[in-house]
Amino acid sequence: MAKGKGPKKKARRPARASPRKVPGRSRATPAPRIAPLRGAVRKDLGGVRLELGPAGSARVKRFVYPAGFRWSVHMKPVVKTDLCMHAHVGYLEAGAIRIEYPDGYVEKFVAPQIVAIAPGHDGAVIGSRPAVLIEVDFEGRTVERLGLPPAHQRT
Repeated sequence: MAKGKGPKKKARRPARASPRKVPGRSRATPAPRIAPLRGAVRKDLGGVRLELGPAGSARVKRFVYPAGFRWSVHMKPVVKTDLCMHAHVGYLEAGAIRIEYPDGYVEKFVAPQIVAIAPGHDGAVIGSRPAVLIEVDFEGRTVERLGLPPAHQRT
């Protein structure tokens, strides 16, 4: 008696990965790194979203810089100074930025990375994604309180 071949088995398709569901969040809700911060004051300046709130004697700020942003193009007309005169200390949560000083020194930061930027700089977002910077400041006393140089110094 000849061995018969049984019915052909169908090849199994790999299961499709279903989208990960986050409790309490719909598809229309932005990702946590750019969703509005609860309890923060929100300002939009030169195309940049700034959210800030008090934390002891300091402030915590989150900046969301859009792709294509450059300080000298978008903020200079708003603040009326040639360079950004604020120090920035914190971390880059998302994206990439390029910082330039008048002496020609250039720094690049790619998330996730700790950031310490001296006053007197121009900056730009690198790439096609927004940059999200979280920082702590002491308003006009950030440089002094955090022991930063008052201007960029080559190392």
